[in-house]
Amino acid sequence: MIDFSSRKLLISLFICTTTIVVIPKLMLAQNCECEEGLCCSKWGYCGIGNGYCGKGCQGGPCYFNISPKYNVKRVAEIVTESFFNGISDQADSNCEGKGFFTRSVFLEAVKCYPEFGTVGSSDDNKREIAAFFAHVTHETGQMCYINEINGASRDYCDMTNYLYPCVSGKNYYGRGPIQLSWNFNYGPAGKAIGFDGLNDPDIVARDSLISFKTALWYWMNNCHSLLTSRQGFGATIRTINGLLECNDANPEAVARRVQYYIEYCEQLGVDPGDNLSC
Repeated sequence: MIDFSSRKLLISLFICTTTIVVIPKLMLAQNCECEEGLCCSKWGYCGIGNGYCGKGCQGGPCYFNISPKYNVKRVAEIVTESFFNGISDQADSNCEGKGFFTRSVFLEAVKCYPEFGTVGSSDDNKREIAAFFAHVTHETGQMCYINEINGASRDYCDMTNYLYPCVSGKNYYGRGPIQLSWNFNYGPAGKAIGFDGLNDPDIVARDSLISFKTALWYWMNNCHSLLTSRQGFGATIRTINGLLECNDANPEAVARRVQYYIEYCEQLGVDPGDNLSC
């Protein structure tokens, strides 16, 4: 993933540095299974309006953040073991990513991003998840690679970025499911998630939980709103690697990303929508 634009957690079972909503057990007394378009209130009942979709809302078109418990449940219903393993099982046994990228770690990372795969309708959620994994599949070669191929031979230091200056001897090439690149991404990602991105960028390739968090951090800060505003999958390609792929720069790479997205939409039973290419 290469992008020249700049690329956001209370403690539950692990450290998350962006704020999540903690719902007391009393508020989860009922198990919401609301129809599409209805909110699951803080008390566990379905409806619309501020009493249901306002503060404490657990799911549906909430006005505020969604509880991590509801978020993970909803995402897990879409990202089934069959769906996830259908991607990861294609990696050869000698791949560095074999066993590193797992569904359980992905779902753990999702707890820090409660709006991922939960905003809008059920179809909106499925399209977002299909889009996210289409890019993951392309960038990691079906979850084979953790590190960018030949990345260490490339210079990813933006010397003009004084807020997140490069550290001597460190290389900020692509790492992770959506390959985090450049010092101006490693710095803020580390600050948001809770690791030293500038001094230890390689932790993204060593720690699978941090690795998935960086992918979700980048996604929520740069791609999530493109889909919720219905700009289409093509807009996410432009954001992730537009300079090197869009406008006929690398049509084959664009075609592969689109192919994966359409394939995953078909698996999830949702129309891919318009504006697929960049």
